[in-house]
Amino acid sequence: MLTDGMGFSPEAGAGLAATEPVPVALGDAFGWYSPGASRRGVLLCGTFGFEQWCAYRSWRELAGMIAAAGCPTLRFDYPGQGDSRDPQGPEIPAALDAIRAGIAFLRERGAEEIAVVGLRLGATLAALTGDGVDRLVMLSPFPSGKAYRREMAMQARLIDVMPDRTPMPQEPDSLMIGSFLLGPQTLADLARLDLAAAERAPASRILMLGPKVDTLAERYRALGSTVETGPFPDLTQLVSDPLFSRTPDQTFALVRDFAVAEAPAAISGAPAVTPALPPCRLEDETWREEVTRFGPGLVGILCRPAGHWSGDTVLVVNSGRNPRAGHGRQTTRLARRLAASGIASFRFDLRGIGDSPDRPDGSLPLYAADSVADVTAAVDHLAASGHTPGVVLGNCSGAYQAFQALSLDPRLRAAVLVNLYCFDLKPGTDVETMVRDTFRHSQGYMARARQGRFWRQIVSGEIGLTRIARALLRDGAARLDRWTARMPWRTWRGTSVAGRVARLRRRGARICMVYSADDLGIPTVRAHFGESQARIARRLGYPVEILEGTDHNLSRAPDQDRIFAILERVVRDTRPEIRAGSASEPAAPRPARAPGDLSLQLSRSG
Repeated sequence: MLTDGMGFSPEAGAGLAATEPVPVALGDAFGWYSPGASRRGVLLCGTFGFEQWCAYRSWRELAGMIAAAGCPTLRFDYPGQGDSRDPQGPEIPAALDAIRAGIAFLRERGAEEIAVVGLRLGATLAALTGDGVDRLVMLSPFPSGKAYRREMAMQARLIDVMPDRTPMPQEPDSLMIGSFLLGPQTLADLARLDLAAAERAPASRILMLGPKVDTLAERYRALGSTVETGPFPDLTQLVSDPLFSRTPDQTFALVRDFAVAEAPAAISGAPAVTPALPPCRLEDETWREEVTRFGPGLVGILCRPAGHWSGDTVLVVNSGRNPRAGHGRQTTRLARRLAASGIASFRFDLRGIGDSPDRPDGSLPLYAADSVADVTAAVDHLAASGHTPGVVLGNCSGAYQAFQALSLDPRLRAAVLVNLYCFDLKPGTDVETMVRDTFRHSQGYMARARQGRFWRQIVSGEIGLTRIARALLRDGAARLDRWTARMPWRTWRGTSVAGRVARLRRRGARICMVYSADDLGIPTVRAHFGESQARIARRLGYPVEILEGTDHNLSRAPDQDRIFAILERVVRDTRPEIRAGSASEPAAPRPARAPGDLSLQLSRSG
């Protein structure tokens, strides 16, 4: 059963290891706490936005390493990030307050000493809290907020791009990095952060790893700290690529050893005085959230309306390796917005993502055929608690898993598939190579060959000819596969995409497909269902919608507004009482508003 408020269900507590983290609330911040016997508590302060999104899984592993050494360990999402509540005031002061609340939480649990581990901007903020910290680990800290702003502005031009690879337009006085927005107030507050202006040391012992830390280290030594420095050679692999981020094992082993070194053990025979953990509740006037473990140790959060609830529930499958909060925290915001409109949702981590356990073979879950079992486990979990989802939502690789789940599970009535790249993946496909070569750019090599910069990259060796040949062969095979998708010898098979969709429609299910303009998955629709908008609508149950002026990740607020409106409409359309009257009738196709020059005539939304 699900709990009232945000806490583990009774089923979740059985069989957990002593260091298994439990959810806690620190004011507006949501975190994970692992108890320990030592009297030194360790607080992990992650970085912000895109970088923390990349590092999330590894950061969880570091917390587990420290907890396994016996120290009580706490990690958390800053207010306005991850699963936390939006801050009641400016973002940077709220983050500093959350760090202080984390330190106080550990002291309330009996910690006599405090060690803080900060990553990037988290290290900068941790050094500014002013609380008594015994040990401080600063992993590639920014010496000032201005330095952070400069680096993020450079990253934004590479990360946030439109389909034509031009940088995404930025809002006035704001900065978006990887779909995470730093608003005017946050940028102004960052500009005032300066570690060089410190008048007292942030901790008695400091470990500082990363480039260009010598000046700051000397400043802290002058203030009386014992400071050790060293390199952070694997920083880039930790914070620059959300899909293929790697845990810096050797560096994290150094961090663990420093954080737990000479930690005071619990007094032998002394009675336990640690107070019980308070219920973890996050809610506001319109939503309430409950976190559970289910199935093979998966972690998910049910966001339900605080008031009247019709029973509608949406299951969300995130793309790539995005934790349950979603790309740019979109899923968390969508969930709470749905709750305000009377619709519940369940967001969760597949195995190998976020706070769920590793996959048995340690592989990535992207397009993995067996990951659909995790989606089914989520449906089973919700059904057992009386909240069977009717609609499943997925983006990119999440859309792939959503389609597989809809095909296999008759309890699902509809799917909203956003930027679906393919319905099926051939066995033996090297997914990592496919993703690196295909999704790293929105244009194929043939299109890029018309650009002078492309040839300069070949001459300089930046792009190898072997890589080009491999990609062209794979893309050619994909085009051939799409071209023959509707040939008789393929559609006669019961396993064809068209045949599977026809069976879905006969049971009353519908598919709503949404694409950003020029997305690489658009030819997939044409291959399987033709180019007629009316025919597509009859076959799927909805016309395909193309959203003009959007990027693949639907990063901007207006793009997310469109997805919310589409999803809300599908939920209303496919309620059981409505399906009972016209289960097999597709929605009437709407005329295309701006067909442009795309050969595939689909419903377009501007």
